Amino acid sequence: MGIRLGANDYGKAENRVVRIYRDSPRHEIRDVTVTTALRGDFTDAHLRGDQSRVLPTDTQKNTCYAYAKEKGLREIEDYALTLARHFVADVEPVSGARIAVDEHTWERVPVDGRGHDHTWVRRESEIRTTVVEVSGDGERVVSGLRDLVLLKSTGSEFAGFLTDPYTTLQETHDRIMSTSLVAEWAYAGTEIDWDKSWADVRRILLERFATVHSLALQQTLWEMGKGVLEAHPEITEISLSAPNKHHFVVDLAPFGLENPNEVFYAADRPYGLIQATVTRD
Repeated sequence: MGIRLGANDYGKAENRVVRIYRDSPRHEIRDVTVTTALRGDFTDAHLRGDQSRVLPTDTQKNTCYAYAKEKGLREIEDYALTLARHFVADVEPVSGARIAVDEHTWERVPVDGRGHDHTWVRRESEIRTTVVEVSGDGERVVSGLRDLVLLKSTGSEFAGFLTDPYTTLQETHDRIMSTSLVAEWAYAGTEIDWDKSWADVRRILLERFATVHSLALQQTLWEMGKGVLEAHPEITEISLSAPNKHHFVVDLAPFGLENPNEVFYAADRPYGLIQATVTRD
């Protein structure tokens, strides 16, 4: 039985790049984490330690910073596409590139009812994401978000489920439903108004979560994904991952108190994890 080298890639992970635009007194900020991964014939590097066809990961890091100035860093999809196209077109051994970008959100500090020109406050939770792949087979852009923490205090049920001798969970027709949503959607092309599309997908996800009377988190994910595809023909599919952030009603009877779904214990683990992809035929 022979032994051979399988699929491989290499790159620079989690490069933090902050770009400030100072074209006017009102500055703009883009704050991202970039991970590069290059594919190609790097067999000699693995089998013999020959680095003659290896572009250093430090060079990849430097390119991320240089391109933030030289090419610009605004919509993260365009930035990732520009980087990936460069590595494939300009670095001879490279046949494919995967660029992942996470964008960290800053909001302007309000001063006298208006966002300050050059001061921001970090919105810690939610992250905007994109993953771009460029190769001889074409270009693919997958955008998304993660750590979008949502909670609705009613409008959610969980009943009629399968039971067996180990089932202790009680049915409920009025519960808190909360999650930290991860969503990724694939585009059919690259000529997209990325910011506009992303913002509207986010709006649909939020509105569907809020307005769908949920009989199961699975149903909510289906309605969220279906709503996105109905509104955006440029999107081919969307994948959703939703950990169920459980909230359990606290028994206050020992203290002589009633608790009609008003005081809860928020559990962080274990948790149910519901995932689904909604796609076109």
